[in-house]
Amino acid sequence: MERNLLVAGFGGQGVMMLGTLLATATCESTDKHVTYFPSYGAEMRGGTANCYVVISDDEIGAPVMEAMEDMIVMNDPSLHKFLPKLKAGGTLFINSSIVKSEIGRDDITVVEVPVTEMALEMGNPKVLNIIMLGAYIGYTEVVSEDVILEGIRNKIGKKKPQLLPLNEEAYAKGLAIGKAARK
Repeated sequence: MERNLLVAGFGGQGVMMLGTLLATATCESTDKHVTYFPSYGAEMRGGTANCYVVISDDEIGAPVMEAMEDMIVMNDPSLHKFLPKLKAGGTLFINSSIVKSEIGRDDITVVEVPVTEMALEMGNPKVLNIIMLGAYIGYTEVVSEDVILEGIRNKIGKKKPQLLPLNEEAYAKGLAIGKAARK
C-alpha cells in the first residue's frame, strides 16, 4: 500500500501542522514508511502553503509526486493550482466554507467539509485543520484513527494542554464526517 497526499491552502490555515501531525504520528506509531515535504510561499500568514505526505508499506522513492491520490484543498487558489495533479479516481477534500469554485471533474470523489464554519462554531478558527485531518483519516483509513489521536495528544497536549480537549473534539467531528462520506 502506498498513499500520497497534497495539502494546500493559505498560510495560517494549519496546512503544515496537518501534514506534520499525519507524518509524525504515522512514523512514530506504525511500521509504515513516511515522507513529509513542506513548501512555503514567500509571505508568512496569508501566503501560499502546501505539503506532501506519502505513507507506504515499502520504501518511498520520492516525496513529491506529479499525480496525487488524495488532495486536501483549503482555498480556491489552491484548487486552481493543484487540481490537475489529482489522479483520475482520486479523492479531493475541500474546505467547503471557502472553496466555492466549480470542481469541473467527474473522474474524482469530492468530500466537502465546512471546516472554517465548524471551527468558528467551536469557538476557535485554529482547529479547522484538525477537523480536516479527522475527515481525511475517517474517509481513507490510511492509518488507525487512534494513531492520529495519540499524535494530537503528544503534539498539542505537551505544548498547549488547555487546547487539547477542543482539538480532540475537532478531530472527532472530522472523523464522523469522513466516515459518513465513505458510506
